[in-house]
Amino acid sequence: MENYYLNASFLISAAKLSQLPVDDGGEVAFAGRSNAGKSSAINVLTNNQGLARTSKTPGRTQLLNYFELDEKRRIVDLPGYGYAKVPHKIKQQWGSLLDEYLRTRESLKGLILLMDCRHPLKDFDLQLLGWCNEAQLPVHILLTKSDKFKRGAAKSVLLSVRRDIEGLFENASDIISIQLFSALKKTGVDELIITLDKWLKIDHNGS
Repeated sequence: MENYYLNASFLISAAKLSQLPVDDGGEVAFAGRSNAGKSSAINVLTNNQGLARTSKTPGRTQLLNYFELDEKRRIVDLPGYGYAKVPHKIKQQWGSLLDEYLRTRESLKGLILLMDCRHPLKDFDLQLLGWCNEAQLPVHILLTKSDKFKRGAAKSVLLSVRRDIEGLFENASDIISIQLFSALKKTGVDELIITLDKWLKIDHNGS
């Protein structure tokens, strides 16, 4: 499968919404707990291990980091949440920034929500899913680190999380999709690309 995301290049880091690129075209944001593997997923997607910073200390990403695909399309690495050992005031600032971004960004076409498949559906994951469901913003869940399970066990986790989501959110299947993913084994990348292409309207025949 052709990977348009190999074109990604760093654009800007923003600490507040006034610093974001012009709100037109289309962008997809990556969100998740600080130890869910957001940066690793972006690096595997783009085949560039130095593109999104990874750290031994989860929670280092305190900014909205933009990566440009072309003049009209972007992917965004949102601040991690939940795990980082940072002052409560800083966490509140991150939360406010994230909330305002998700509520007001008109070019946002969908959210990639990453969860460690060993610890899915934590409180903030559910809060984020609830907000997106209410706003009818499409969400695609990556159950990361699926290599930690054997294939059958990983499939069971996938089915269990899907059942839980369908039980929690009315008509969840209309806007929430889910897959297994492993940055280490590079599995699930093609499935992720299919979702991103659809949201960003990427036509491999020309536009």
